[in-house]
Amino acid sequence: MSPRRPGGCRAAPGDGTIRSMQPLMILVAGPYRSGTDDDPLRIQANVDAMTEASLAVFRLGHLPVMGEWFALPLIEAAGSTGIGDAAFEEIFHPIAERVLARCDGVLRIGGPSAGADRMVEVAERLGKRVFRGLAEIPTTD
Repeated sequence: MSPRRPGGCRAAPGDGTIRSMQPLMILVAGPYRSGTDDDPLRIQANVDAMTEASLAVFRLGHLPVMGEWFALPLIEAAGSTGIGDAAFEEIFHPIAERVLARCDGVLRIGGPSAGADRMVEVAERLGKRVFRGLAEIPTTD
């Protein structure tokens, strides 16, 4: 296997030229509850925005993930009775941080969000790439 280059690219054996970019696993982080007053329709609009960004990341050739995909089913299984209760707080951000530890980077989208900003801080602390827009994400070959 050829050696990895910064950014996930591989050098061709023997000549050092970059041939292609390997797909990255990118956590999409944006507002979930922020600015919604916990209104389910507004929360869903935030999830929809992250899902649309995830689709765009996929179409760039990468593997998008959202913390919500992991957290929400577990929160329900843990017996949560509502957003912000003990089960929600136990799982929601901590699982996103665990997922992020396995990712190559994070894409921060949307407006103000303490949780999404927390994911950026964790990514930076872990030495992961931080993308602040889809245009910053390279395409794969």
